[in-house]
Amino acid sequence: MTDGALLRFEDFPPGRVLEFGAYPVTKDEIVTFATAFDPQPFHLDEKAAQRSILGGLSASGWHSCAILMRLNCDGFLNMSDGRGAPGIDEVKWLKPVRPGMVLSARAEVLSARVSQSRPSIGLVQFRFDLRDQDGTVVMTQTNFLMIGRRGQESAPKPVVRAAATTPLLPFETPDDMPLYSQIEIGKRLVLGLCSFPEEDVLAFAHMFDPQPFHIDHAAASNGPFGGLAASGWHTAASWMRALIDARTRSAATRLARGEKAPEAGPSPGFVKLRWLKPVYAGDTVTFDTTPLEKRVTSRPGWGLVRAKNSGVNQNGERVFEFESASFWKLD
Repeated sequence: MTDGALLRFEDFPPGRVLEFGAYPVTKDEIVTFATAFDPQPFHLDEKAAQRSILGGLSASGWHSCAILMRLNCDGFLNMSDGRGAPGIDEVKWLKPVRPGMVLSARAEVLSARVSQSRPSIGLVQFRFDLRDQDGTVVMTQTNFLMIGRRGQESAPKPVVRAAATTPLLPFETPDDMPLYSQIEIGKRLVLGLCSFPEEDVLAFAHMFDPQPFHIDHAAASNGPFGGLAASGWHTAASWMRALIDARTRSAATRLARGEKAPEAGPSPGFVKLRWLKPVYAGDTVTFDTTPLEKRVTSRPGWGLVRAKNSGVNQNGERVFEFESASFWKLD
């Protein structure tokens, strides 16, 4: 496809609907993704998953998001003058994604407007439905995509590595991740560090987000980020891994003392995810979480915790944030 044949902002008027994809979900892929990014028992082990709140082996929610991203790339995004996404307004994980499912996507344009600050691009708001082979919606996602306008050119953005303006957050692994009753609203917990070596950036992008600025140095240098950058979903999934690692360390400490370890369950979704700055190959990000609210749910024995989560790079710049909700076992 020549550059002139690329789909542009003008090709996505409100009301347009696209349907595409057939992505078979395998047990091996579910376990491989979870091992790397979300190693909770209900994503790794069939027997443990049967005893869990999900009732069987299921994909990580972040895996579902990554699959949708791959479907979008193959279905329309890599045929478009895509310039990335500022974030995700809302994701709802409605049903577990099981081995053997074949997933497809429906994308509806909700709104479209020209960017006031960058008139060479338009902002197109989509609602995405991720569906199984029976047409059941297993996940919904609402977000804006930045798409180049026809006849408008924008110069490559040079990579500028900012000097640190605030101290890098220290690696402060908490002695204990709290039980539900011990959760303190507003108390920030630093989860840990994650590095983004080039080989990992390329591997994730080739699998789930093969946009040129994630997989090719030359295209990335002339792309919206001015350099090779990790997929936003790679950043988000890495936050999840930092959370699980912090919980695992804390559980080992508690059990060694003969104490009860906290038990967390799955998440129904998240809101207000923002990719504030690119995470470039070679960056290191410190992830944290801060509880905002907790409440007992109608599900016997479970509470729900809402939290603000973020990541800060080695220059002290916040690169990522979102608000999550997750089930916690009552103690």
